[in-house]
Amino acid sequence: MNQSKGKQAVLMLCITAMMAALVAVGSKAEIQIPSILGTDRFHLGNVMCALSGLLLGPWWGALASGLGSAIFDLFDPIRITEAPITFITKGVYGLVAGAVFFKVFKGRSNYVNEAVASALAAVSYIVLYLSKSFFYNGLLIKGLTADAAWLAVLGRIPNSVFNGIVAVIFAPILGVALHKALKAAHLEEKLPLPSKPA
Repeated sequence: MNQSKGKQAVLMLCITAMMAALVAVGSKAEIQIPSILGTDRFHLGNVMCALSGLLLGPWWGALASGLGSAIFDLFDPIRITEAPITFITKGVYGLVAGAVFFKVFKGRSNYVNEAVASALAAVSYIVLYLSKSFFYNGLLIKGLTADAAWLAVLGRIPNSVFNGIVAVIFAPILGVALHKALKAAHLEEKLPLPSKPA
């Protein structure tokens, strides 16, 4: 590995760590709501997960969103056992956002491209989250019947969709602004992203 690639890797690692911290802090900015399966919450973590993918690409974005969310779980006694599952499900959030934005839209930053990438990431995460809520929280942890677990999952859909919509609205706003700032500072060409904007 030459010195330039080493510097790029260190830069990406630092930015990924910063984004993971923002994901954890965004997850902490929450309003909790009681539910059958424990607690539901409105939070800003999904915005930061989508933004991680939009800024860092699929793999670094997945690492930032998964790690930041898992760190949040590790500091919450109610969710601590779910940290490994959260690492995977939230990692998918950043992975899908980054893959769609950089592979499909070739990193061309505008609100529509970033909103579509964020929306597909939100849908992917919601499917995984609701599946986890049914199998892990409902059947395994709470010992609910399949019917009761489905009812509990149905109760989580509005909250999940709301958090997804918030991410689809705000992650692209932040993403467009930050892409412009990176371009103005000539940092985009220094980052080893999957695709450079055309």
